[in-house]
Amino acid sequence: MKRRSGYGWLELIIGILLILLGIFTFIRPTETLTGVVIIYGIIAVLTGIADIVFYIKIDRHMGFVPTISLISGLLSVMAGVMLLAYPAAGTWVLSLLFPIWFIAHCISRLSHLNIIRMTAGNFYYGFTLIVNIIGLVLGVIMILNPIISIISVGYIIGAYLILLGIESVVVALSNFGSGW
Repeated sequence: MKRRSGYGWLELIIGILLILLGIFTFIRPTETLTGVVIIYGIIAVLTGIADIVFYIKIDRHMGFVPTISLISGLLSVMAGVMLLAYPAAGTWVLSLLFPIWFIAHCISRLSHLNIIRMTAGNFYYGFTLIVNIIGLVLGVIMILNPIISIISVGYIIGAYLILLGIESVVVALSNFGSGW
């Protein structure tokens, strides 16, 4: 039987990396946002090509189903090329979708609070509650006023990454991440 140390090394490493990424994002918010858009563009092109290859390989065997893959692949390649050619447009889209992700992520984390309290204790429970309520409020503010989202998304990403990093470090140190 494998002995577990009770110290979540993976969670600790993730936490440290999130804190470093958050600091970098906070220092250079526009470059980070543009970099994220370019990465999304590359990923969109690659997944689109994969969908098109899937269509080519499976078309003669399946009928209509691969056609959806072809359409999806073409749209992905077009979206990826657009993001790579016009990163500013991608920044606008990202700053509009980001609040939706914020809200969804925070609701998900808040829905696990009972389990967190039982397994990690009151400190981690309170910390998670505060971090995710802040994230929820920021997400709602960004949806209600998209200009705030566009102007501040880089700073908000940086601050939130730092908070997520601290949360991961707390998880690692609270034996909640044991066995990772």
